[in-house]
Amino acid sequence: MTSELVDILKSHPEIALFLVLALGYAFGQIRFGPIQLGGVCGTLIIALLVGQLGITLDNGVKNVFFMLFIFALGYAGGPQFFANLDAKGLRMGLLCLIEVVAVIALVVSATRAFGFDQGTAAGLMAGAATESAVVGTATDAISKLALPPDQIRQLQANVVTAYSITYVFGLIAIVVITSQVFPLLLRINLREEADKLWRSMGGNEEDGSATMAVPEMVGRVFDVTTGQGRTVGELMDPFKREVGIERVQRGGRLMEVTSTLRLEAGDRVLVVGLRAAMVGVAGLIGPERADTADFDAVIETVEVMLTQPEWFDRELRDLKADRIGAIKDLPRLPQNLHVVGVIRDGHTMPLLPTLKLKKRDVLKLYGPAADMPKAVPLFGLRVVHSTKSNMSYMAAGILLGVFIGGFSVKIGGIPFSLGTGGGALLTGLVFGWFQARNPHRLSIPEGALSLMKDIGLATFIACVGLASGPQALTLIRKFGIALPLLGIAIAVVPACISLFVGRRLLKLETPVLLGAIAGQQCSTPALSAIQNVAGNTTPLLGYTITYAISNVILPLMGPLIVGIVSAMQAG
Repeated sequence: MTSELVDILKSHPEIALFLVLALGYAFGQIRFGPIQLGGVCGTLIIALLVGQLGITLDNGVKNVFFMLFIFALGYAGGPQFFANLDAKGLRMGLLCLIEVVAVIALVVSATRAFGFDQGTAAGLMAGAATESAVVGTATDAISKLALPPDQIRQLQANVVTAYSITYVFGLIAIVVITSQVFPLLLRINLREEADKLWRSMGGNEEDGSATMAVPEMVGRVFDVTTGQGRTVGELMDPFKREVGIERVQRGGRLMEVTSTLRLEAGDRVLVVGLRAAMVGVAGLIGPERADTADFDAVIETVEVMLTQPEWFDRELRDLKADRIGAIKDLPRLPQNLHVVGVIRDGHTMPLLPTLKLKKRDVLKLYGPAADMPKAVPLFGLRVVHSTKSNMSYMAAGILLGVFIGGFSVKIGGIPFSLGTGGGALLTGLVFGWFQARNPHRLSIPEGALSLMKDIGLATFIACVGLASGPQALTLIRKFGIALPLLGIAIAVVPACISLFVGRRLLKLETPVLLGAIAGQQCSTPALSAIQNVAGNTTPLLGYTITYAISNVILPLMGPLIVGIVSAMQAG
């Protein structure tokens, strides 16, 4: 690198920041077999390299972007975190408890054996547990230690360096053992087990290899010939409500559609439903008609947050049975209403008949526009999508989090403070939970929230990486191969314990258990690898629960590790 370019980067560190972000995210997208580091780890590696030139940014930049990230993290996870605090969620949360306790025990043991400082111990935990947010909460906690500024900077650099080394090995370890090693240890074929689970939940052969795309809904117009003399209910009954007659036109006028309406020759009918089921309609009703100008029915897709308690833990197939009043505790739904998607914690769930609906699930309803005002209140609150952000709401949440994070308490004689990061995480949880209960209110759009998380964490990581570059080599030379090996061990041991507990005690199906283990470590790459081997999305059934809990609990362990190691050194 020429001296002129180095001078430019030093005099304009903002250029170095965006250079690191551009190169880091590009590097993170490179795939090494089944492993992809991702933008955050890629950014950190590039930042450490560029940081060797002695380029730093103002601490204020780092702090602002970290608070944006950590608040957005809590805000996005709040609804599912609180929704999972039920009997089943807490049962699966046992795996998250295993993750936290085992990781802390292993990190403390390694600290005693190798004499790690607070920064190295926290970075080891963040990397081995593949939880980037721990870097921020631990770095923030270190800044509040009663130590000289130079020592603070060194400890913060050690967090980043230890994280960058152990993350790579921890990520590889959790991906390989969950998708490859564990199925071998259990002596099972994961794809066969996933297919068996899929079929037991009501999926068919075609569903097993399906992606997570929503079913395609279509509308068709037919001339009544073979269906003359039969009622609407008789014609639609074989399709199990996967299609429905929405309009009937007779002699130029629209008829009131009821299940007892008997069709006559020359009638024209509009049928709406799943494309796959539509194939058999023509044989029962008559030939399809190309001219649809006489039918002005409007079909729309609406997202609704599930808040009505009578639907909690109900299965998807209950939605179909409900249309004929088969379940007395449920309200009657419009005949031609379809659920074409279920989103839980940002993940599109498999549309299996036995999929149980959960509080705060987002349902995608497809059907006649005229039916939506009646249908939405039966499920909950309509989700408002807007491109406008409520900046007052966001700023108030972060401000309150900074205030809460300033308090300190002693736990077992160890001073413990959430710090600005932990405080903003907690207020993010509460503010996100409140928004989920009031989705009709204007708040922070999903796209804006995603940008806050991505740019907040990436910029924070880039700042600390640039500042830590000169000190990184010192830590690497000091501990050498120990950090990578510890990264693998701390990733593998909790996963093995969870495998035993989930199999023997919780009696979880293998695809669900493996997904839950990936979730307890917040490892989306591991989930992707498991789903690739499984051939369907059944691992998501376990992943969403443990991910929602661990994504909140693990970041709070950063200050705890810093406090524990500080107490060990003082003793």
